[in-house]
Amino acid sequence: MMGSDEGRPENVQSTARFLATCLIGGVVVGVSLLGLSQLPLGIRRRKKNKPIRVYMDGCFDMMHYGHCNALRQARALGDQLVVGVVSDAEITVNKGPPVTPLKERMIMVNAVKWVDEVIPDAPYAITEDFMKKLFDEYNIDFIIHGDDPCVLPDGTDAYALAKKAGRYKQIKRTEGVSSTDIVGRMLLCVRERAISDSNNHSSLQRQFSHGHGQKFEDGGSGTGTRVSHFLPTSRRIVQFSNGKGPGQDARIIYIDGAFDLFHAGHVEILRVARELGDFLLVGIHNDQTVSVTRGAHRPIMNLHERSLSVLACRYVDEVIIGAPWEVSKDMITTFDISLVVHGTVAENNDFQKEKCNPYAVPISMGIFKILESPLDVTTTTIIRRIVSNHEAYQKRNEKKAESEKRYYEDKTHVSGD
Repeated sequence: MMGSDEGRPENVQSTARFLATCLIGGVVVGVSLLGLSQLPLGIRRRKKNKPIRVYMDGCFDMMHYGHCNALRQARALGDQLVVGVVSDAEITVNKGPPVTPLKERMIMVNAVKWVDEVIPDAPYAITEDFMKKLFDEYNIDFIIHGDDPCVLPDGTDAYALAKKAGRYKQIKRTEGVSSTDIVGRMLLCVRERAISDSNNHSSLQRQFSHGHGQKFEDGGSGTGTRVSHFLPTSRRIVQFSNGKGPGQDARIIYIDGAFDLFHAGHVEILRVARELGDFLLVGIHNDQTVSVTRGAHRPIMNLHERSLSVLACRYVDEVIIGAPWEVSKDMITTFDISLVVHGTVAENNDFQKEKCNPYAVPISMGIFKILESPLDVTTTTIIRRIVSNHEAYQKRNEKKAESEKRYYEDKTHVSGD
């Protein structure tokens, strides 16, 4: 009896301590919740489900599959990709004159399937003011660039401030291609053809003959453009593909071509074609077919390079790599094609006059349509821009090489210290 009378106060004390603990804990939790409830609803939601927004900028001149692969990698580092397109004036000051004007470059970048938002007239270098604008107005979390150097005329790193702020991430550069390389392929051809055709007034086509027919390396001899070092892999093709076929009863639109030096004219006709159906199938002619129909100077880009550029376009659902020149009944049946289309602006629009019209079958079936091309730009347009101003582009290539050399020399000197 006496033992139980002594134990009672101890039980009471334990219960009191437990209730006090609960009471204090409840007050702390309540205050915390009250404080959270005072935050604006938008901030609370953003903290909980805020998408990671990444920024990548570039000139995107003579846009190619290397640019597209960079944008794909950048997008994988976040939930939303915002892309800055450098102005014509900034490119001219830092690199030399662009081949394609801002309007066309904007069309190209907007059409890449991994891009969510585009900022025109972006500065070439990330300044303090622009970086603040990116963070405050565009809600950017990280600034992305490739592992290749982006050097200003004074030899400094264009992304130094972003790195210092701890908001910089790096992706791997796509080897085997660059805008400088593509321009170089054509300029090299101009130089060599000028020597061999010094006694002839060669046409634009002749200036670019032997595009990929001859093997030619810098410092060697020959009359061809530089050979592409691109090595296609199934993994890269899968990365660029949508991975989805047409749905049941889908209206499948088919358009074919070389799509060499993939440009804004190509993008715009693909956009118009896609609006006519549910699924856009694009046939890309092989190198031999392009050489036969466009001249031995073509294509500048090989079949797999051209295929990746087309696959990266948001309006394209699927491609046929190495599509036949003639659209046959068997092909129409196999791919369940509803309509075959062709643009009014093209390298070769004399097909209806030819003895072997490649679209004879779809025309006879009543499923062929000529589309008004929104933009009067062709691959020849791009080549002419380079040929007419090749000295400036040659200097541009040399300028970039010199800047990169200076950058690496400075880097080596610093690491040596």
